[in-house]
Amino acid sequence: MNEKVSALINEQINKEFYSAYLYLEFANYYAGAGLDGFENWYKVQAQEERDHAMLFYQYLQNNGQKVTFEAIAKPDCELTDHMAPLKAGLAHEKYVTELIHTIYAAAHEAHDFRTMQLLDWFVKEQGEEEKNASDMITKMELFGTDAKGLYMLNSELKARVYSAPSLVL
Repeated sequence: MNEKVSALINEQINKEFYSAYLYLEFANYYAGAGLDGFENWYKVQAQEERDHAMLFYQYLQNNGQKVTFEAIAKPDCELTDHMAPLKAGLAHEKYVTELIHTIYAAAHEAHDFRTMQLLDWFVKEQGEEEKNASDMITKMELFGTDAKGLYMLNSELKARVYSAPSLVL
């Protein structure tokens, strides 16, 4: 495996674990606000991010690459209202999309077609993640200032269940 591609994937493992921490921070905020549906949504989101990290981990392991874990930074975000985590979540997903694209570009340059095939799934996943984050903001803008609307949105988010990714390495 190309050394640069391997290093970028190794870094991505850490960034995916950071994403899980960030989403747990959001879940914690919503738990404190009494919005258990939003809390549930972000706990499920955190589980997805941990799984993304483990997919990259397993991919490196399967390709004989050493994985090096780094310290995971404490989330640095100011959550001042119910909209703040949603906007921070969208910004974060856009950042992760850029990271995936950087790895993809390096894999393309190295003619690492196997890694590009793996990353195709992540590129699609990031499109879904950005849409979900954007939709959450839209729904909060539409319903979040009305108590009944917020109640219904919270109830909708409470119904989300975790589903493991179906990516074969």
